[in-house]
Amino acid sequence: MPDRPARRWGAWAGAAAFAAGVLWVLNSPTPEPAASPPPAPRSPTLPPAVAAPAPPPPALTTATATPAPTAAPPTAPAAKVPALHLPVQGVLARDLRDTFADGRDNNQRGHEAIDIHAPRGTPVFAVDDGPIVKLFLSKPGGITIYQFDATGQLAYYYAHLDAYAAGLKEGQHIRRGSVIGYVGASGNANPDAPHLHFAIFQLGPEKQWWKGTPLNPFESLGGKTP
Repeated sequence: MPDRPARRWGAWAGAAAFAAGVLWVLNSPTPEPAASPPPAPRSPTLPPAVAAPAPPPPALTTATATPAPTAAPPTAPAAKVPALHLPVQGVLARDLRDTFADGRDNNQRGHEAIDIHAPRGTPVFAVDDGPIVKLFLSKPGGITIYQFDATGQLAYYYAHLDAYAAGLKEGQHIRRGSVIGYVGASGNANPDAPHLHFAIFQLGPEKQWWKGTPLNPFESLGGKTP
C-alpha cells in the first residue's frame, strides 16, 4: 500500500522518542529530598522538681511571766502572855531586873531571857498551868525544863537548875505554883552566882519544844521598868 513506509517511519520515530524519554528519565539525577531541619536540641531531662520543704513554723514560745515573788507568810502576831506566877520562891516583882536585851558571848547573841538570882536550892515554881514536854540536860542550860501553856502557844523554859522536883516527868500536867525544881548553877552558869534563867517563846505550827520566837517575860512577871 502506498502509505506503509510512512507508517513504519512514524512508528519507529515514536518508539525512538519513547526510548529517549526513558533513557532521559533513567539518567536524570534524582533530586535529593529537601533536608529536614535539624531537630531542635533537647533540653536535658530534669528530674521532677521536688518542692523544698516549707520551713517549720516558728516555735510558739509561751510567754512565761516571771512569777511574782511569793510573799513570805506574815509573822504571826505575838501571843499575849498572861500574868504569870513568880517562878522563884522569896523573889518579889520589884526585885526583878530586865536582862532580856542584854548581850552574851561578847554580844554575839542576845540573852532573850531574864535571870532571877537566889540561893542554890531555892524552890522553882511553875509559872502557869500546862504540861511538862521535855526534861533536858544541855551544855549551856544544864538541867532544864520545857513546859507548854495550856493552849500550846507558849513554851516556858527553866534553866541552870540544881535538880528537878521529886517525881517530875515528861507529859505530866503541872498546876501554876507547883514546885518543879530548884535554883542552881548547872550548865554554863557561874557557880558563884546561882540563878534561874527563865525564858518564854512563842511556838510555831510545828510545836517544837526547842524552837520559837522569844518573848520578854519581864512585864508578865510583874516587873516594872524604873
